[in-house]
Amino acid sequence: MLKNSPNLIESRVSGTGASLLVLVGFVLIGMAIGNLLALIGLTALTGTGMDATPTLITDLMFSPEEVPNGWYLMMLFQGVVHLFSYLLPALLFIYFIERKSMEGINTRQYTSGRVWLLAILVVILSIPLNAKFIEWNSAMRFPEALSGLESWMREKENQMEVLTKFLTTYTQVGQLLIAMVVVVLLPAMGEELVFRGVIQRKLAETGNIHMAIWLAAAIFSAIHFQFYGFIPRMLLGALFGYLYYWSGNIWVAILAHFVNNGFVLVMVYLNHIKVLEINIEETKTMPILMVFASLLSTAYILYRIKTAPSKG
Repeated sequence: MLKNSPNLIESRVSGTGASLLVLVGFVLIGMAIGNLLALIGLTALTGTGMDATPTLITDLMFSPEEVPNGWYLMMLFQGVVHLFSYLLPALLFIYFIERKSMEGINTRQYTSGRVWLLAILVVILSIPLNAKFIEWNSAMRFPEALSGLESWMREKENQMEVLTKFLTTYTQVGQLLIAMVVVVLLPAMGEELVFRGVIQRKLAETGNIHMAIWLAAAIFSAIHFQFYGFIPRMLLGALFGYLYYWSGNIWVAILAHFVNNGFVLVMVYLNHIKVLEINIEETKTMPILMVFASLLSTAYILYRIKTAPSKG
């Protein structure tokens, strides 16, 4: 009876809320420091004064192709901001507030090699299914009364599409390696540690793991401010959340996130250098049979991961 008493549940919720407020504080401070350091770095590299830096940032955000070395400057900006906004705050929280290590946020001491392989496979096989959700979400329409909100959201989405296309348009191997670090590795580690390693884990302390997984996934999606990709990104977040929960290893979720972003990045690169004719960034109607096969294979692999042995 004591285990499920209202007072104990209330105490857990209160403790979770306080912990998450500390994390939010770390993230906000990290964002401020990261943006400041990125601005200083851009100012030093371009030789512009601090008074001209806001104009440089605006140009990078809205017309990066017109800025000399704009691709490298934007990668520097994103890399520094992401490092200080996600990865470092999560590590500081885990190591200094919780007094844990990376292994300390794992719930299993052993993760079989089969789980690592299945995690990679489920990410790749779920792409057609997620593509269908991307198609549905991007076709979302608002009532006439909310047309102003819809126009604003479409404008923001178009801005992000222009920036994303610019950052993924290159043909040099060196640029691919830089992008793999900035666009793939840093988000995989930083976002998984924040949203799964801390937020999901702390929310789970209230007693409902499924609520914790889906709420963390919703926050993960919302923080990207891409409204017409909210649902597919939330589903990806939930996928990473269940991989962390069932495997008991945060590195499995990090690997899955890395594979998801890295697979898209490499496919885009191969298309740009004319090795592949398929452009994975194009939004096309996915054949229903492929979507159905993706759904079945994803469900089966997740079941295998869930029932994988916890010991060798």
